[in-house]
Amino acid sequence: MSSSAGLRPSRLDRGLKRLSKAANHSLLWFVVAAILATRKGPYRRGAMRGLAAIAGASASANLVGKSLFPRRRPAADLLAMDRRLSKRPTSSSFPSGHSASAAAFATAVAMESPKAGAVVAPIAAAVAYSRVHTGVHWPTDVAAGAAVGVGAALITRRWWPLGVNEPASAYEHADLTSLQDGDGLVVVVNPHSGIGPDPTPQITEEWPKAQIVSVEELSDLPDAKALGVAGGDGTVATVAAIAAERDLPLVLVPSGTLNHFARDVGIMGLHDTAQAVADGVGVRVDMAKVNDQWFINTASLGGYPDMVRIREKLEKRWGKWPAAGIAMFRVLQRAKPLHMTIDGDKHLVWMLFVGNGPYRPKGFAPTMRPRLDDGLLDVRFVRADRKYSRTRFFFGALLGALEHSRMYKHFEVASLNVEVHGAPISIATDGEVREKANHFKFRSRAAALGIYRP
Repeated sequence: MSSSAGLRPSRLDRGLKRLSKAANHSLLWFVVAAILATRKGPYRRGAMRGLAAIAGASASANLVGKSLFPRRRPAADLLAMDRRLSKRPTSSSFPSGHSASAAAFATAVAMESPKAGAVVAPIAAAVAYSRVHTGVHWPTDVAAGAAVGVGAALITRRWWPLGVNEPASAYEHADLTSLQDGDGLVVVVNPHSGIGPDPTPQITEEWPKAQIVSVEELSDLPDAKALGVAGGDGTVATVAAIAAERDLPLVLVPSGTLNHFARDVGIMGLHDTAQAVADGVGVRVDMAKVNDQWFINTASLGGYPDMVRIREKLEKRWGKWPAAGIAMFRVLQRAKPLHMTIDGDKHLVWMLFVGNGPYRPKGFAPTMRPRLDDGLLDVRFVRADRKYSRTRFFFGALLGALEHSRMYKHFEVASLNVEVHGAPISIATDGEVREKANHFKFRSRAAALGIYRP
């Protein structure tokens, strides 16, 4: 601090004061996150992970660290008036909350996108230094805060694995039908499934011989060589089920609000699939069935669909991990336990999740799927037969310790039989609520769907 106080006045003084103020309450990082989120892929994931890391770093530094380690701020009269902040903080000096948030955000962004991290890191370093330059922190406060921030960013991987750029593994399949100019291709377009423009003009331009139809019209087209779909996961699931039943390859054009299946398959847009359609190359992937209903992503009983809906509504503001925690708390608070028999064993559960293929992480907020070729179902449920089971499960999820919790069960099987006792209940598949029933027979269907992929 003394060496910093001895620096001569310069033009940097005013800039560092403004930068330090801009980082109050992490407002600077919220603005940067909003800019990054305008671009898809690693930039948007970096923004979301950065906000989640800030939440952990801020709580650790400001609520825990400052309470445990009270320390006086540097004396204000050691600095020239031009370098002093107009409103000096009165909380403990150790550790620096600004430095913690800056390091957390920069580290988290770099974990997803090294390019974006290289731009954000100098800004974060300048924010951290500004706290010493303006005389509100000692250098050791800043160093400790930065360490807290880096740790908070790294620990997000426990709940939220790093985004994987490679598509999920799939069965090799190189003999799909080549469709020049879309000859023989029938495409279902849902223009209302996303936030962007109607993709029909681009599809027509790419495949001038393709037919654009509604879902209801698919049954009247017996000569189709392939089925295409442009929309979100709900629309994709409907068309994929028809394609699997008729053993036709699928042409996937993600254009909906939610495109989890397309992301896992490895298709980000029309350009990713156009060349594969022309060349007739692709893969086969697993699908799953519950009773007579096909699904491509997930099926669930209980409150899980509500949890996903609330999480996706909140994650733009809070980040995926904090939003998942809030959603889980809200759903568990009003959930009613279900009496069911799972593969012959009786259980009392709050909710049950079944995924088409193994999801990661292993906690109750799965975000990615590395395989679509192992013929297994990912089964997870929350027990309701223990005292304070909801509370214990909730804190186990927040601490990333569900693998060791007695409240949570996770296993992978090729088939599953579930009998719900009492009144029939609805099952949700790929975000859509289906008819009520008491018996649910889940089966993985290995290599059920051919899909064009470059």
